[in-house]
Amino acid sequence: MPNQIRIHHFPKSGHAHRALVFAKLAGIAHDAVHVDLAAGAHKTPEFLAFNPNGQVPVLEDGDTVITDSNAILVYLARKYAPDWMPTDPEGEATVQRWLTLAAGEVAFGSAAARLITVFGAPLDAEFCASVANRAMAKIEAGLANDPWLAGAQPTVADVAIYSYTAHAPEGNVSLAPYPRVRAWIDRFEALDGFEPMPATSVGLRADTAA
Repeated sequence: MPNQIRIHHFPKSGHAHRALVFAKLAGIAHDAVHVDLAAGAHKTPEFLAFNPNGQVPVLEDGDTVITDSNAILVYLARKYAPDWMPTDPEGEATVQRWLTLAAGEVAFGSAAARLITVFGAPLDAEFCASVANRAMAKIEAGLANDPWLAGAQPTVADVAIYSYTAHAPEGNVSLAPYPRVRAWIDRFEALDGFEPMPATSVGLRADTAA
């Protein structure tokens, strides 16, 4: 019997990885539905009926359809994994601040830099690297006093920031200047249920590929 929750994804999408890895970390039963972006599956009428923007991920929960990776994280946490989303005003505001960073400087920084090297996107590599390093500096500072971005335990803030930060070297953004970020990545990857996003041998990763 299929699961009620279906996550439409593409394996090399960090946005889609947010949704998938969170479901796995939180132990939320789901079916992963591969969307072949290279074949244009995200532009078909059937897919556009789910998400008119033609993007992954898309979450189906019965008759409920949620688009946008951060919105999916909040929905899943609120409904199925409340420990991952603070309910006190200060905690929730802290999480929201990191979700905004994920949708802003992380998206236009390390995520965009990776689009250049992995998918050949016609973007300004120098600009993307500059934005990425601004975001990295904020993440590094945010980990000065706590092991996780919103305090003593992991939240959806960590999930939202993780994928494109961990894979930043694929976009020629080095993690070397950010020791707290590297340690946080190791902690995240040690969580029960973690599954990685497929890595690609491009950018700085090309130099260390076996």
